Amino acid sequence: MEKNIAIIGSTGSIGTQALDIVRTYPENFHITALAAGGNVVKMEEQIREFRPEIACLYDEAAAKDLRERVRDLSVRIVSGMDGLIEEAECEKTDLFLNAVVGMIGIRPTLAAIRAHKTICLANKETLVTAGHLIMPAVAKEGVALLPVDSEHSAIFQCLHSEPRGRIDKILLTCSGGTFRGKKREDLLHKNVAEALNNPNWDMGAKVTIDSASLVNKGLEVMEARWLFDVDVDHITVVVQPQSILHSAVQYVDGSIMAHLASPDMRLPIQYAFTFPDRFPLDIKPLDLFELGSLVFEKPDTETFRGLPLAYRAAHAGGSMPTVFNAANEEAVKHFMRNEIEFLDIYDLIEGAMDAHTVIENPTLPEILDTEEEARECVRSLISKE
Repeated sequence: MEKNIAIIGSTGSIGTQALDIVRTYPENFHITALAAGGNVVKMEEQIREFRPEIACLYDEAAAKDLRERVRDLSVRIVSGMDGLIEEAECEKTDLFLNAVVGMIGIRPTLAAIRAHKTICLANKETLVTAGHLIMPAVAKEGVALLPVDSEHSAIFQCLHSEPRGRIDKILLTCSGGTFRGKKREDLLHKNVAEALNNPNWDMGAKVTIDSASLVNKGLEVMEARWLFDVDVDHITVVVQPQSILHSAVQYVDGSIMAHLASPDMRLPIQYAFTFPDRFPLDIKPLDLFELGSLVFEKPDTETFRGLPLAYRAAHAGGSMPTVFNAANEEAVKHFMRNEIEFLDIYDLIEGAMDAHTVIENPTLPEILDTEEEARECVRSLISKE
C-alpha cells in the first residue's frame, strides 16, 4: 500500500499526530502537500522532514517569511484560500486530510471532492454547516469520505457492511469534558486553564473548550446526521467518562455493535489512512481485566446547554447550524481572551440563534454570510454587557 497524502491543518493536534503515522510508515505514506495558519517555524520543520511538493500558510506575511526560509528547497509556497484549494487539487494526492478548525475547511474539501480525492475528514464544521452541499458532491463524484473523529470512526466501523435500514439509533459517546459532574453554580467564574484540563484526550484548545461545554458533542451529532444519513432524533448522546467505548450502533433487532479502544487519536487517523486495511499501532492494547467495568451516564443538558442548543439548531436546519457553530467560535474566542465567562458562551449562542431567520438550503455564499452575521451578533451582544 502506497498513498500520497495532503494535510491542511498540519501544525495542529490532528495534523501533527497524522504526521506521526506517516513517520512510522514511510514506505506506505508520502506527503505531497501541507498547510497551516501561520506557524512558520513548525511548518519549516515539517517541510524539511517530509519534503512536500507544495506548502501553504494561510497568512500571506507568514507565507512570505516561509519562502525565504526554505528557498534552498524545491517546495512551492502558497497562501490564502487559493493556496488551500490548490493543495486540495494537487494532482499526485490520493488522500486529503482536512484537519483545520472552523468553516475555513469547507471550500478546500469541496475542491478535493471535485478533484476525486479520498476525503479524511476531521473538520466538523464542513458537514455541520454545509452537509447538504458536501454529501451530494461526494455521491456525484463517487469519492470516499472517511471520518477521522474517534466517535464517527467508531460508528463507521460498527456500520461496516450493514445496510442503513437496519439502524435503530446511533449511540454517540462523550467523556463529559473537563467539567463533568459540575452544576451551573460550580461553573461560575471557571477560567480558561480549568476548561483546558481535559482528563482523557489530547486536543487543540478550541476543541477542548467545546468538549467542556458539550458544544463539541452537539457538533458531532449534526456531523453524524450527514455522515450516516440518520435523523438527529435517532442519535443519542451517552457519557462514557473513561473514553474507552468510542461509540456504538443499536440495530432494529435490539443488538448493539460497539467500538472499544484506548483514547488515542492516532487510532482513527491511521484507520482512515489504511482503510480498508489495519496496521499495527504503538499504543497500549486495551486490557478488559484491568479495565474491570465501564460507566455510562446521561448528559446533564440543564447545566451543559451546548447539547440541547445543537439539537435545536439541527431541527431548525438550513442556515441555523451555521449560526450555532459561528456563534460558538466567536464566543470561545472571547472566552479564551478572558473577556467573557464560561457560561456566557451558551447565552451568546442562544442570542445569535434567536436573532436569526433560517435560510433553507443555503448556498455557499449564504453560508459564509450567515457565519459573519452570527459573529457580528455575538460581538454586539458582548459589547452591550
